[in-house]
Amino acid sequence: MITELGHFALILAFMVAVFQMIVPLVGAHRGNAAWMAVAEPAATTQFLLAAFSFAALTYAFVTSDFSLNLVVANSHTDKPLLYKITGVWGNHEGSLLLWVLILTLFGASAAWFGGNLPPTLKARVLAVQSSVAVAFFAFILFTSNPFLRLEFPPFDGQDLNPLLQDPGLAFHPPFLYLGYVGLSMAFSFAVAALIEGRVDAAWGRWVRPWTLAAWLFLTIGIGLGSWWAYYELGWGGFWFWDPVENASLMPWLIAAALLHSAIVVEKREAMKSWTILLAILAFGFSLIGTFIVRSGVLTSVHAFANDPERGVYILGILCFFMGGALLLFALRAGVMEAKGVFSTVSRETGLVVNNLLLAVSTFVVFIGTIWPLISEMFWDRTVSVGPPFFNMAFTPFVFGLAVALPIGAMLPWKRAKIGRALTALVPALVLAVALGLLAWAVYTGHSALSPIGVALSVWLVAGALTDLWSRTGRGDIAGRFGRLWRLPRADWGKTVAHAGVGITMFGVVALTGYQVEDIRVAQEGQPYRVGAYEIELLRVDENVRGPNYISTMGHVAVREADGREITVLRPERRIYPVAGMPTTEAGINNGFTRDVYVTLGDPQDNGGWAVRTWIKPFANWIWGGTIIMALGGLLSLSDRRYRVAAGAAKAQPEPRGVPAE
Repeated sequence: MITELGHFALILAFMVAVFQMIVPLVGAHRGNAAWMAVAEPAATTQFLLAAFSFAALTYAFVTSDFSLNLVVANSHTDKPLLYKITGVWGNHEGSLLLWVLILTLFGASAAWFGGNLPPTLKARVLAVQSSVAVAFFAFILFTSNPFLRLEFPPFDGQDLNPLLQDPGLAFHPPFLYLGYVGLSMAFSFAVAALIEGRVDAAWGRWVRPWTLAAWLFLTIGIGLGSWWAYYELGWGGFWFWDPVENASLMPWLIAAALLHSAIVVEKREAMKSWTILLAILAFGFSLIGTFIVRSGVLTSVHAFANDPERGVYILGILCFFMGGALLLFALRAGVMEAKGVFSTVSRETGLVVNNLLLAVSTFVVFIGTIWPLISEMFWDRTVSVGPPFFNMAFTPFVFGLAVALPIGAMLPWKRAKIGRALTALVPALVLAVALGLLAWAVYTGHSALSPIGVALSVWLVAGALTDLWSRTGRGDIAGRFGRLWRLPRADWGKTVAHAGVGITMFGVVALTGYQVEDIRVAQEGQPYRVGAYEIELLRVDENVRGPNYISTMGHVAVREADGREITVLRPERRIYPVAGMPTTEAGINNGFTRDVYVTLGDPQDNGGWAVRTWIKPFANWIWGGTIIMALGGLLSLSDRRYRVAAGAAKAQPEPRGVPAE
């Protein structure tokens, strides 16, 4: 009964979405306040119906209702409760329902917290947001219904993909979807502004919190996915340039560019057309990611579906919204005339450079990702574009961005003197070069990119701190520290986020440049050296039973060079009988400056076992930097000036510096 109600709620939500798409838009065009006002209760109703539908599907998974086809295909009675719940979104149909739930949540949030938005803009934003919801509700109901019943339910299910039965995957998709779908708000604001024919400083301030929230969630989602790949897949890496990984990276890069360009719109009323275009493209890349994950046109370990027919529907949604938005963008080019004027050397120019580097790096990733598809379509050739291409093509833009960020942040608005900014950054530059040379001296013989990367990461962190300190003005140290703590949260957030980028960059270059790897046939009781550590395979236990798997578990001692034992790792090879699928569970000893990472392979004819060992320097700094980036975004989001709808003060109908209509 509950599942039928969930299905009915989904249909009702679709109908409400159609109503919300049409009536407020017509009301805004006619200036009818009553018609515009219905957008708010409609958005709330749409969210509540979607939430009930999602809750009904979750209930079916938790109670193992095998009359539902989706539960049979993705659950099992012996599966732990956590993975029964995550099984809701560990498949195509359920993940789409999560998608529309988050989509309606953002629409409802705009209704709840957008009290200071102009009524016509608010009505148009909610209508455009609902039009996206209409497309996805229709896609679910007509092609991917999660509530399909089976005439003859089986006694048990087929289990969830074992790779997805992990705590990291319990949280990774929801955060990633909050980022993907959150960019729909930037899209809705952009299209609504184009329809209204007004893009100004107030619009730049309104769109920033939504973009920042989406970027924040994307950062957390990408970080969780990378962390899961590192410890769960057993291959020793954190990023493989897989098509689905790239699908999350591309909107993250464009969202970062949008955040920075919206600052120029808000502060200087410049770069309007470019910012609108970025808002459209950011959501466009989210839809491209959805197409890649669900169409099966590109092979990926992360893909939810291998169904080109359903992929055509997603491609149609992509073409409709992107084509329509870009057409409207072309028609409304005249309303986006820039008002602010700035010199060649200024913060505006620094942000332009920032945007160009982020945008070009995004399109480099995009071309590399879809090139196999283009090659097969036009030349009937099967090609593979892997990490070597991306590392070579993407790295120069990252290095360029690392060089430019601290300099651009130090430049004043409108007109600047480059010498003054560089003088303030001299200590940061000296520290970066010194540590880069130290890295080169310690690890001579490795690629020169690693010490350069170390220097640039230090430059980023030190430059961000220098920028923050420069905002305290002049005077005695005590007075400057007092002013430091009184700086706006947005200033602190920017510094923390930029420092997080530097820390993550340091972790990446240290791990890729200086890790030590050892592959051998290890005999029980015979220690061997890997780097500065002594490793010994103590024993291997076979047929160790877990809740829903059977494990072959190794016991590997890790010791210091003097023989002092640090820990005993337990790498595993698991078999999930129901799914009939093996997985590799790495044994990892985490440390502040290094990880010892061990995986267990197959038994050998001579009685030993294949064992692979890595010493990974500063691995956890990659995800520590990601957390710091997200913290920076959260600090900025908590600044009262940039909260949702903060663009209009209660006592003023228009933000300062923006002419009234």
